[in-house]
Amino acid sequence: MAMLPLRRLLHLLVLLIHCGRPEVASSPTEEGALRGGHGEHGEPGHQEPHKDSYSTFASEFLESRYLPDDGYPFPTAPPVDPFARIKVSDCGVTKGCIRYGKPGCDADTCDYFLSYRRIGTDVEYEMSADTDGWVAVGFSSDKKMGGDDVMGCVHDDNGRVRIHHFYNVGQWAKEIKRNPARDEEGIFENNRVTCRFKRPLYVPREETLVDLHLSWYYLFAWGPAIQGSITRHDIDSPPVSDHMISIYKYEDIFMPSTAYQTFNSPLCLLLIVALTFYLLMGTP
Repeated sequence: MAMLPLRRLLHLLVLLIHCGRPEVASSPTEEGALRGGHGEHGEPGHQEPHKDSYSTFASEFLESRYLPDDGYPFPTAPPVDPFARIKVSDCGVTKGCIRYGKPGCDADTCDYFLSYRRIGTDVEYEMSADTDGWVAVGFSSDKKMGGDDVMGCVHDDNGRVRIHHFYNVGQWAKEIKRNPARDEEGIFENNRVTCRFKRPLYVPREETLVDLHLSWYYLFAWGPAIQGSITRHDIDSPPVSDHMISIYKYEDIFMPSTAYQTFNSPLCLLLIVALTFYLLMGTP
């Protein structure tokens, strides 16, 4: 039998392979990809690699679930939590409170309000006063202003309330760079400065910083501020606690303001009785 030429044998082999392959209709996309495999002059063109199913699913899921209408790929950050209101129902139970003003007032209506409570190795203070400037508490050993460690909340011109550390020099407060306050927050609302901060319970004793595990007389002051700097307090004789305050004893102390002290004093009551008696009896 004559041998087929090598060229014809190869041609038949190609035909057999082509006949054994099932015909599949190519889609327009595939045709475009095939055409795109060569450039205008027959050079090989760039062919996009096929994406795997996981990456395709992930991208479609991200776009459908997290891509908003404005085109940003991720949602905006949630807003900062608003200032938590001071709870007076906890006074004398889980924290100590001192109120100065009208009888029955609370943190939103007292002339001055202070609370304290222990949280681990810290003491948390809350302060509020009827002012648009600053509110402060001082820790004193003698009930007198001068040489005292003071923490103040100051309302600045940008509307923020910041915590500052002061040291009383006579009747004036000098700001100290070493500020023990942390976790500070504050708000100015309804013409009131309100703040909350923590301060370490135990600190190395020094002139401008006291140990809060000891008992101290508490000095209360508030007043106006100019460009974020405190000025003289509103009243000439700021109120002071009548006994030393211990952060280990949660008290609920009320101190009547000057207006209510006048009508509650024994001397005032005696004068009112005498004046009433004089008016009823008449003059001779």
